[in-house]
Amino acid sequence: MRVLWLGQQQDDIAETMLMRISRGSGTSGLAAPRPLQEQTAGRIHVRPLLTLKKGGIVAALRSVAAKWREDSSNAGEDYFRNRLRKMVVPAWCKASGRDALAGAALARELLAEDDAALEQWLNELAVEAKDGALELAKLRGKPRALLRRALHRWLGAQKGLGELSRQGFERLLTASETGGDTRQSLGRRAFAVIHTQRLSIQKTGRRAD
Repeated sequence: MRVLWLGQQQDDIAETMLMRISRGSGTSGLAAPRPLQEQTAGRIHVRPLLTLKKGGIVAALRSVAAKWREDSSNAGEDYFRNRLRKMVVPAWCKASGRDALAGAALARELLAEDDAALEQWLNELAVEAKDGALELAKLRGKPRALLRRALHRWLGAQKGLGELSRQGFERLLTASETGGDTRQSLGRRAFAVIHTQRLSIQKTGRRAD
């Protein structure tokens, strides 16, 4: 097991949330950054400073004459996060008339709870068959959010597929919701096939239409 300790703090939560809202993230994306996050190959990311604001951390470091390094890129506006930090977050905090950073941190915690609940529910349904197919019948009558999560997870587990466009994903989601037999391109060498309430991958050596 390898552990990486990261210095992200409460200000980073608000910045990350605004960045991900702008691209339409769901609960999994909006619940970042997480205090403890498991990565691949047994790696773990730990963020012990998420309850602290940057100003408080800087003040504490100065009080003990501690030195730290500041990334020079933080001073510019080349990156989206920097522009949010300099222009949007201060205006947002002022307009809210309250501690908006603490509010964003609380929202992140609540979103993480909802995200974990959906994951547990999906795990209990055991929708992934041994042959790799997605058992759509087990999701019949369940909330659309659960089917969306199941489909995201199933597609992510497929090997050798390119990233499906948002429009393509929504088409596949709708087809999975209705459950009728269908065949949808997933790129040049694969199709998603729905048959008898089961979603599976059909590989082909030819270019998919």
